[in-house]
Amino acid sequence: MALLEITDVTKDFGGLEALHDVSLQINAGDIISLIGPNGAGKTTLFNCITGTMPPNTGSIKFEDTELVGLQPHEVARQGIARTFQHIRLFNRMTVQDNVMVGNDYKGRTGIFSALLRPPRVAREETTSREKCREVLSLFGERLLPRLTQYANMLSYANRRRLEIARALVSEPRLILLDEPTAGMNPHETQGIVDLIRLIRERGHTVMVIEHKMKVVMTVSDRIIVLDHGEKIAEGTPDQIAANNDVIEAYMGGRQRAQAE
Repeated sequence: MALLEITDVTKDFGGLEALHDVSLQINAGDIISLIGPNGAGKTTLFNCITGTMPPNTGSIKFEDTELVGLQPHEVARQGIARTFQHIRLFNRMTVQDNVMVGNDYKGRTGIFSALLRPPRVAREETTSREKCREVLSLFGERLLPRLTQYANMLSYANRRRLEIARALVSEPRLILLDEPTAGMNPHETQGIVDLIRLIRERGHTVMVIEHKMKVVMTVSDRIIVLDHGEKIAEGTPDQIAANNDVIEAYMGGRQRAQAE
């Protein structure tokens, strides 16, 4: 059984279709890359999956649970986490606190417990901090020594890493990464490639939007290609590299745009 099954998903904005009858399946343990030209509907598909932008029609099932109609926090509770194309962090919160936010919905502390501070609250906070440090250790010396720094003091690449850490701390079954290597140099990009593989080794399934074709071809089990909101191809990296529709819609289209 597929971990995630998307069937005939359509999303339009005032008559403009961002997605049209998109269907795909993701199995547990996959690393799936979602590629396509700008405006192809990639981030819109992520938004539909996570409940921030429900589709007009179609079905999105995570195991046996229908996600369409659920609020984003309800989708998160099912075991799905994401990062964003444009980094979304709490700039005046520390690295540690930003990561702890990703684990907050699993806690049982309410308003009165937070005010009264019974021993259970302290134990819960200690457990959350330990989990945060464990996740941050995956990033080597990039984040762990900066626990008490504010997020807006980090470099761009470390802000990207921090957003991934916040998504990972909730222990999602499926993690959606939206352009995780954007703005990174080749050395930093390779670090993210290694991290994606490590994430899979930890038991997570990964779906990634990525424009750097070297990353896509290196890390993916399968690649799904969108163009103008429609799925035009799906296959292994070798199959996609040899697909004329992909070359025309994605690579060829970009080359023509650059030439003009």
